[in-house]
Amino acid sequence: MSVSIDPTSVDPASIDPTHAATASVAPTTSPAREAETGAEAEALRPHAEEAFAGELAALAAQDDRPRPARWRLSPWAVATYLLGGTLPDGTVISPKYVGPRRIVEVAVTTLATDRALLLLGVPGTAKTWVSEHLAAAVSGDSTLLVQGTAGTPEEAVRYGWNYAELLANGPSRAALVPSPVMRAMAEGMTARVEELTRIPADVQDSLITILSEKTLPIPELGSEAQAVRGFNLIATANDRDRGVNDLSSALRRRFNTVVLPLPESADAEVEIVSRRVDQIGRSLDLPAVPEGIEEIRRVVTVFRELRDGVTTDGRTKIKSPSGTLSTAEAISVVTSGLALAAHFGDGVLRPGDVAAGILGAVVRDPAADRVVWQEYLEAVVRERDGWKDFYRACREVSA
Repeated sequence: MSVSIDPTSVDPASIDPTHAATASVAPTTSPAREAETGAEAEALRPHAEEAFAGELAALAAQDDRPRPARWRLSPWAVATYLLGGTLPDGTVISPKYVGPRRIVEVAVTTLATDRALLLLGVPGTAKTWVSEHLAAAVSGDSTLLVQGTAGTPEEAVRYGWNYAELLANGPSRAALVPSPVMRAMAEGMTARVEELTRIPADVQDSLITILSEKTLPIPELGSEAQAVRGFNLIATANDRDRGVNDLSSALRRRFNTVVLPLPESADAEVEIVSRRVDQIGRSLDLPAVPEGIEEIRRVVTVFRELRDGVTTDGRTKIKSPSGTLSTAEAISVVTSGLALAAHFGDGVLRPGDVAAGILGAVVRDPAADRVVWQEYLEAVVRERDGWKDFYRACREVSA
């Protein structure tokens, strides 16, 4: 649509010369932005259904088992997607979760029933990771997410309002803004609630009717939203948050709780850290993980010993720091070390690249944790064969 302006109707004195000058200059665009013109910029962290679209498609193509209503895959295929395997046509499905198979099978089976799933565990046990991949495999969409915090409002779980529409025309479906949970109910998909015990108790309890009656009352309209087949909900909770906002017994009964344990062995934890760091590293153009596998094993060993309060050989008892020293923190330490090696070293992960990250993870309480760390360095690290470079690097950053 074109608009014509009568020049005789414009007062020359009303024209701001600085605006006129600005309008006459064509905006400049950086070369990087110009290169992205016409193409979508690559996401730093694609959603699970995007990052593993090829594996999900391969599973769907060869999945001939019964599927619950509106599921993209059968329960067997969902479990295979999480645990990994090789399909009949030779397609390799990479493991997303390294742990007991029965845990994954129980979690998947729960979603195929009318009970919601609560993933419980200490920090860093891959609760969010498993939640995302379950939603991606079941519904093909992991983005129907409510992030729990102390300030999460009830609208985040139920619905809100478009106030411009509300003021103009009053309460109506057009003015209603559905929450991710409400959208999942309407579309028969899987919703996710992260850090459920961080959410205020009165907001938590707004889930009770949704999970028990599969309806969401809308009293302002004198109606309700009913869930269609395929709807379910995955919540995660940190079992160290007990006492923050404990779940009511009524809400807890609506969930089937699955506890995600810490990795059983050092080898399993090394595999988890290596695999995840490799995925993150590829997105950041960092060196390949295999070149630093020994340092990864060293980081995992330090974390496990401090976490367990005893050395690997069981001979020396040591104090544990206040932090959790989880697998997720080990992944963060190694990723930061790889970045240091790539940008300020020779690209090979070495003791000096991980020492500062370990110190930051261990010493959360500057007084008590520093004593624990110093005792561990002198009593364990200093005397361990092949760890002299690591000991020197840790002493240097601890000074």
